[in-house]
Amino acid sequence: MSDIIQLLPDHVANQIAAGEVVQRPASIVKELLENSIDAGATKIELIIRDAGKNLIQVVDDGKGMSETDARMSFERHATSKIRGTEDIFKIATKGFRGEALASIAAVSQVELKTKQKDTALGTNIYIEGGVFQFQEPAQTSEGSNFLVKNLFYNVPARRKFLKNNNIEFRHVIDEFQRVALAHEGLEFSLFHDDEPIFKLRKGTQMQRIVDIFGRKLHPQLIPIKEDILWCQLHGFVAKPEGAKKTRGEQFLFVNGRFFKSPYFNKAVQEAFEGLLLPGYIPTFFLFLELDPEKIDVNIHPQKTEVKFEDEHLIFALLRSTIKRALGIYNIAPSLDFERDPQLDEMMNKSFSSKSNNIGNLKMPEIIVDRDYNPFLEERGNPQIEIQNLTKMYHQNFSAEPSKINLFEDEDFDEDLMRLPNGYWLFNKGDRTLMLDLGRMHRLLVAESNKTSKKSTNRQSLLFSLEYHMNETEKSKYNSIKKYLPELGFEMSINHDSVLSIDAVPEGLKESQVMKFLEDLFNVLEYKTEKEFLHFYQNQWNKMQSKSRFDFIYKADAEQLIKDFTALGFPEFLPNGKRCFYEVPFNDFKNKF
Repeated sequence: MSDIIQLLPDHVANQIAAGEVVQRPASIVKELLENSIDAGATKIELIIRDAGKNLIQVVDDGKGMSETDARMSFERHATSKIRGTEDIFKIATKGFRGEALASIAAVSQVELKTKQKDTALGTNIYIEGGVFQFQEPAQTSEGSNFLVKNLFYNVPARRKFLKNNNIEFRHVIDEFQRVALAHEGLEFSLFHDDEPIFKLRKGTQMQRIVDIFGRKLHPQLIPIKEDILWCQLHGFVAKPEGAKKTRGEQFLFVNGRFFKSPYFNKAVQEAFEGLLLPGYIPTFFLFLELDPEKIDVNIHPQKTEVKFEDEHLIFALLRSTIKRALGIYNIAPSLDFERDPQLDEMMNKSFSSKSNNIGNLKMPEIIVDRDYNPFLEERGNPQIEIQNLTKMYHQNFSAEPSKINLFEDEDFDEDLMRLPNGYWLFNKGDRTLMLDLGRMHRLLVAESNKTSKKSTNRQSLLFSLEYHMNETEKSKYNSIKKYLPELGFEMSINHDSVLSIDAVPEGLKESQVMKFLEDLFNVLEYKTEKEFLHFYQNQWNKMQSKSRFDFIYKADAEQLIKDFTALGFPEFLPNGKRCFYEVPFNDFKNKF
């Protein structure tokens, strides 16, 4: 039998390797921007056409490359960042694997112009599909100018899997923002199809965040800062009103490198415990600085996953520091009665590592009454609520109720009772239900809007409203703006990405407009017109609905129950959430 194993041709091997590094235009944007930073650039310009499918150009004023280095940079596993295995565990730069440019060149047409300081001429290199075409001297500015054209032109099967331009450009913006946020001391600019999208000045972290995400975020930001010698934490979290239902404005960085960590995200979420509505995610921009030898960034081709030596300690640092900051700014109680024991471990580790300089230090002891909590209230306390329910049951309901149909008569006398948490108890026959009148009302509104003729009437505003959009929201607005006029909106973008709103649909209160638009812009992407209109209708129904706390009068509750009964008293909303819950009073016997 003949041999069947053989080496792949270089161009095939390069295309396969490129699949790990180059997944879409945004992957190239990330690699080229990071190369510019490693080159010591102070000003970086990103130029995009057709969401990066036809052109990605990065121009920087870094130190540039020599003629030999420029040619070598496109070879696989050629790098100036590491010399031995031990260097992998103390990486202080962005790129280091020596595979990015080779991978990019394998699936596109690449041109590089680069020049070092104090040299008369630079060099110009052109590569197609991984095949070197030419290199020649050239007049060019100091620094580097990379042009990546016609991505996946030689791999059509890969190109057809790219998404539409709105989605691909959304990913480009994500990568641009991640790099720009971590390097506020550099100037960045982004152009898409000759339109300026970002022009970011160098400044403080606060200025960079506001320049990217808009001025409306500025008053919501709370500074975070902690230094425990072996690890420094700084950055910002937004107040609870800045939380959102979709992930997007959650940024973690270590040593200037963006990374993803569900584990650390959980630490931030726990710090906001009790401050956010269910389903909401806090907004944060957090930066960690620690010894490169204590992290491993070499576990993912895109280098977005990082392994930490002291992961559980950093978790405790994040949670405790954020909780304290929220207390200082009167967002949450500043006294932490449940002190995190891992903080002692962190501090001891810090002090022991610097024992020669610090000497013998003793942690101060704070004696508190751990049973006392001045912020305890009946609402939300399960034990107290059970006691209240039991008390109300014995006071208001018969111990042996008659067996009658749950909704056959209209006499609600002594049958309805409102609880402090906004829910209502409804007793009929041998069953007692806890009702969420807000959800019941939302279902009634949805049914009413479904059966009534869709209204497209608009109401003009006496004074125009202004919605200050960040570039992310501007991109999303451009993707849905063609649907808005027929829905009753009249709006346009003015200077500085300000959306001027002159008319809104009938039934939308002026005080609701900003929140309604923010919810529309929050969605990551709308893939189809049907998907957008479905989400829009859900938001419209939600905006017209009352919450359970709006029902404080018994007469309103009675009428709602009658209307809801006409629908058949459905137990669930379309999203699976309950409208009511049967109270298991028999189970309370085991509590006594």
